[in-house]
Amino acid sequence: MKHDWIVPDWPAPQRIRALITTRSGGVSSGAFASMNLGEQAGDEAPACGENRARLRALLPAEPLWLRQVHGTAVVEAPAAAPGTPADGAVAHVPGAVIAVLTADCLPVLLCDRQGTAVGVAHAGWRGLAAGVIENTVAKMQIEPQHLIAYLGPAIGARAYEVGEDVRQAFLNADTQAGAAFAARAPGKYLADLYQLARQRLAKTGIMAVHGGGFCTYAENHRFYSYRRDGPTGRMASLIWIEKL
Repeated sequence: MKHDWIVPDWPAPQRIRALITTRSGGVSSGAFASMNLGEQAGDEAPACGENRARLRALLPAEPLWLRQVHGTAVVEAPAAAPGTPADGAVAHVPGAVIAVLTADCLPVLLCDRQGTAVGVAHAGWRGLAAGVIENTVAKMQIEPQHLIAYLGPAIGARAYEVGEDVRQAFLNADTQAGAAFAARAPGKYLADLYQLARQRLAKTGIMAVHGGGFCTYAENHRFYSYRRDGPTGRMASLIWIEKL
């Protein structure tokens, strides 16, 4: 099985394992080619099922697949039921795999320096503005200065045009967020999700932030992008604590 998946380059403890899938390595076709993992994306169910089976073969357990709603709810694995409406998850139990699906939104991976807790957040603009990162950090129950973060592939600042409503949603929460928006036309801005996430992480006390620099919109052969393609597949960002 050939793929170009991402293994985060960050100073996580040896027990912490993380993986981010890309478009490659699956059996889906057309707009979903080839490693679509989103069951609700519109893909053929057997193809998505085979893709998930291929991923599962590389993991210690079935991931806790959430029903993402662009909100701020965060659940804990393995206690939470699959399909729970949430946009963040944490785990303190070795072997419990947590995940989010994205196709432009920002996946944020978290762990502590001792390797005792992991977290993942689905940070589209709505969830990011409303506090999904802060809620995920709080749910981990670790002092933020002991946490590190990795920012996975999201739509880049050169491609993500938003309106005044999006900019105002961030400014209402943090006046410094204005630095992450570049005026493009009257009432239109280019938004930097990576910068916005780094600002939020810094405010929680997390200064060790890695990753970023991808652009799902521009790298069409590697990443799905809803903004670019409309109906399309979903990539998974996964993290877990390895059993000793």
